[in-house]
Amino acid sequence: MYYERVLELLAFLDTAQEIDPMEGYRAAETQCKTLSDLKFTYVISCQQYGIQKLQHDACAKEISELMKRYPSLRVAYVDEDEVPRQDSTRKAKKVYYSVLAKASPTGHDQVIYRIKLPGNPILGEGKPENQNHAIIFTRGECLQTIDMNQEHYMEEAFKMRNLLHEFEKRDGARNPSILGVRENIFTGSVSTLAWFMSKQETSFVTLSQRVLAKPLRVRFHYGHPDVFDRLFHLTRGGVSKASKTINLSEDVFGGFNSTLREGNVTYCEYVQVGKGRDVGINQLTLFEAKVANGNGEQTLSRDIYRLGHHFDFFRMLSCYYTTVGFYFSAMITVWALYAFLYGRLYLVLSGIDELLATGESFIHNGPLQISLNSPAFVQLGFLTALPMLMEMCVGDGCGSALREFLHMQLQFASVFFSFSLGTKVHYYGTTLLHGGAQYRATGRGFVVSHVKFAENYRLYCRSHFVKGIELMTLLVVDLIMGQPYRARILYNFITIYMWFLAISWLSAPFIFNPCGFDWQKIVDDWADWRMWMNHRGGIGVPPAKSWVSWWREEQKPLQQCGRRGNIVEFLLAMRFFLCQYGLVYHLDIVKNITNESHNILVYFMSLVIFFTILLIMKAVSAARRHSSARFQRALRLIKGSLFLALLIIVILLMASFGMTALDILLCILAFIQTSRGVLLVAQAISPVFKRLCLWKLVEDLAWGYDSLTGGLLFSAVAILAWFPAVSDFQTRLLFNQAFSRGLHISRILHKTTK
Repeated sequence: MYYERVLELLAFLDTAQEIDPMEGYRAAETQCKTLSDLKFTYVISCQQYGIQKLQHDACAKEISELMKRYPSLRVAYVDEDEVPRQDSTRKAKKVYYSVLAKASPTGHDQVIYRIKLPGNPILGEGKPENQNHAIIFTRGECLQTIDMNQEHYMEEAFKMRNLLHEFEKRDGARNPSILGVRENIFTGSVSTLAWFMSKQETSFVTLSQRVLAKPLRVRFHYGHPDVFDRLFHLTRGGVSKASKTINLSEDVFGGFNSTLREGNVTYCEYVQVGKGRDVGINQLTLFEAKVANGNGEQTLSRDIYRLGHHFDFFRMLSCYYTTVGFYFSAMITVWALYAFLYGRLYLVLSGIDELLATGESFIHNGPLQISLNSPAFVQLGFLTALPMLMEMCVGDGCGSALREFLHMQLQFASVFFSFSLGTKVHYYGTTLLHGGAQYRATGRGFVVSHVKFAENYRLYCRSHFVKGIELMTLLVVDLIMGQPYRARILYNFITIYMWFLAISWLSAPFIFNPCGFDWQKIVDDWADWRMWMNHRGGIGVPPAKSWVSWWREEQKPLQQCGRRGNIVEFLLAMRFFLCQYGLVYHLDIVKNITNESHNILVYFMSLVIFFTILLIMKAVSAARRHSSARFQRALRLIKGSLFLALLIIVILLMASFGMTALDILLCILAFIQTSRGVLLVAQAISPVFKRLCLWKLVEDLAWGYDSLTGGLLFSAVAILAWFPAVSDFQTRLLFNQAFSRGLHISRILHKTTK
C-alpha cells in the first residue's frame, strides 16, 4: 500500500499553498485521500476466499484483517451458491459469481459487485484464470501485477509517476504495451541456496533483460511485477493465457500474445520491487521443474511457431535462444554426454580402443587432441557462469566479484547448478516425450527444515538418482577397462567433469538438506524409509505413505503418452541391454569356460540367470508378505540358506573356473543395468505385461531396484553422518553464522531436555 501513501503525499505537495505545509498534512487529508482513491486501486485476486470463509479458514481471517487495516483494499473472488433447478427434478445446481468485496465500517465484508457467471470460470490453469477474472474490477489505463511473495519500498513508489510516463514514449511506431520492472531478491542472506538463486536472478533481471529489450527486442513477460497497458490487454485476451496444460507458464504467453498482436514490450531498470525466492532445495527444484515443463509446452505451442515465422532471421534466433533454446541446448549437452560415454563403452568393450591406442595416428596426434578438447573446459563451466560474473563485476567491482565468485564455489555452487541442470533436462525432455505438464505448488514458504530421505527419494529418483547411477556405471567401466587413455591428461580432465556431474546428481539433495548428516535424523529417516517401502498401499493411500502408490502414480505419464512415446522409450531402453551384452563377454570366467568369446548362448545364459534371480526374489517377497508370524523363522532360514548357497557358488566359480573380483564387480554392474532396462521395457509395453499377468512381477522388480538404489544412497549418507564434524560443516555451509549458531544451541537444548 505504499502507492496510496505516496499518492497522498504527492497530492498534498502539489495542491498545498505555501502556508499549508506549516499547518501540517492533516489540513488537506480528506482531499488528498479522495484523489488517491481516484488514481489507485489495489485488488487482491483470491479465488478460494468464498470457500475459505465458509470453512472458517485462517487464511480468510487474515485477508479480512488486511481489509480492515487498509480500507481501500479490495478482494476479488469466485463465489459458489446452490439454487434449485426450475425443472421437475428440483435438484440443486451450482451457480458461480465473480465478487468484489471490501471491509465495511462494522468489520464485516461488504460486497461491492456480484456478477453472475454462466459457469465455473476456472476452466484452464488456475493462476491465469484467477488473474483474468479480476481484471474487470480494476480501473485506469495501467495495471501492475504483484505476486504474493513480493514487497515494495517507499522510495521506489515515488518513481511510479516517472514510470507511467514511459507509456507515452514511442519506440519506433508503437507505444509500450508491457513495461518490465526489475526485481530485488531480499532472501539471499537466509541460506546458501537462496544466495545462489539471488545472484542468478539478479543477473537475469539486470544484464539479461536489458539486452533482451534493446537491442534484441525479444523481451516478453516473465512474471511479476511488470506494468501492463490495461486497455490494450483488455481487448486482447487479458494479461495471461490460461489454456489447460499448454499455458502452464502463463506469464510468458502473455508476452507472446502482446508481441503477436503488435504490442511493444520494453524494460526499465530505475524501479525495482522486492521479491522473496524459495530457500529450500526441494522448493527450488519444484519451481525449476514447473518452468522446464512450461518451456516444453512452449516448444510444442503455436505461439512460438508464429513468432518464429513473423520475426526476421536475427530476431528469430534471439527469440529461440532466450526462450526454449536454453532448455533445448541443455538437453543436447546432456545427450552429448551420454553419447560420449556410450561411445567410449563401445570402443572399450569391442576392443577398438586398444587397437586405436597402439596405432601411429593416435600416438602422434597430441596437438589435434589438445585443440579439440581445450574448448570443453570453457564451454562446460566458464561460459554458463559468465553472465553472473559480469553482473557482479559491474555492480561491485572486479576484485569483489572474483572474491564472491570463489566464495560461491567453496560453498558448492557448482554442485547445485549441476544438479539444477539435471532438473531442467529431465522435466523438459519428459514434457516433450510424454506431455502432461502440470502446475507444481512450491508453497513459497520460509522452509529451512529437514527433509526426510523418503521424500527426497520420491522427488529425485527418476530425475537424478537413476541417471546418476547410470553415469557412474559407465564411468566405472571406462575407468576399469579403458586402460590406454589413463595417461592422457586432457582426457582425464574431461572425465572429471562427468564424474562431478554424476556425483552432484546423487549427492546434492543431501548436501543442501538442513541437518542432512545429523545422526539422530538419519536414524529417524531410516525408520521412515522402511515404513514407506513396506507399506502395501491401496485405494486412497497417497504416494507419500506407500511405495506402491508412488510407483503407480509414476506410471501415469507413460500410460498417457501414446504409441510414439512408448516406442521411443522402448528404443532408449535398449542401451542398457547393449551395456550388459558387452560386460558379459568381458568376464574372465566366460573366457575360461568357452573358447568362442562371442557365442550368443553366453548372452542368453546371462539373461536366464537374471530372470532366475528375479523369480527367487519374487518368491521370497511373496512369502514375506503372505506368510503368518509363525512362519517368519522358517522364512529367515530360507533366506539365509539362499545367501549361503550363493556364497558357495561364487567360491566354487572362483576356485574352478578362474572367476575374479573384477568379474563380480562387472556382474553387479550388468545386473543393475539389466534391471533398469527390463523396467523401462515393461513400462513402455505395459499393456502386454498386464495381459500376460506379469505386471506384479514388474512391480516386485521395481521394488527391489528402488530398495537397492535407496540402500546404496542411504549407506553413503549414513557413513558421512557417523562423523560429527560433517554435520557441523554442512550447517555452516548452508546457513549464515548467526543461524548456524542458533541451530547448534537448539540441538544442545533438545538433547538436554531428553
